[in-house]
Amino acid sequence: MIEVHHLNNSRSQRVLWLLEELGLPYEIVRYQRDPTTNLAPESLKGIHPLGKSPVLKDGPLVVAESGAILEYVVRKYGKGRLAPAESSPDWPRYLQFMHYAEGSAMLPVMLKLYLSRLGDAGAPLAPRVNGEIENHFGWLDAELGSSDWFVGKELSAADINLSFPIQAARLLHGLEKFPNLARFLDRVHARPAYRRGIEKGGTYLFGS
Repeated sequence: MIEVHHLNNSRSQRVLWLLEELGLPYEIVRYQRDPTTNLAPESLKGIHPLGKSPVLKDGPLVVAESGAILEYVVRKYGKGRLAPAESSPDWPRYLQFMHYAEGSAMLPVMLKLYLSRLGDAGAPLAPRVNGEIENHFGWLDAELGSSDWFVGKELSAADINLSFPIQAARLLHGLEKFPNLARFLDRVHARPAYRRGIEKGGTYLFGS
């Protein structure tokens, strides 16, 4: 049985959504952030030394890192769903967005979060960080265009991985300049599997 070591209000919500899309059985091991520091509890280090979430346990195997977890599950259990075949012309684009989500896209959003906690001390860096958000999410908005999904005509794990940075950008910066991304989140939040993941995962600050 797959176990998802799930921290509230975290990237691990994407893993629950993916498992719901694939209809796979799984168990949730829950962890709560410290109400004062917002940090994960020390008990998460019992499953992985970094003490971060998500962590997936599949039998004796322990896998950390959101993108790696999604790719592992899709390759092992997807049976051709949620990813193009490696022989497909869509494969390079899929691979790009799978890595982009936790690479370039998340950095300016995380910087925005940290600056918000610094108050006036972070003000000198705010224009640069806002500029990077508009650069990256403007590019994502253009890449999506009028399409429903980022790769091909169907939902893929790349969309699932991208959902978190886009949700975080909406929360911390707003998507008024990125209407295609706003519509993307509307489609995401309407999916029954996404809603089931939210019901099982609990209150989720980043998603409707």
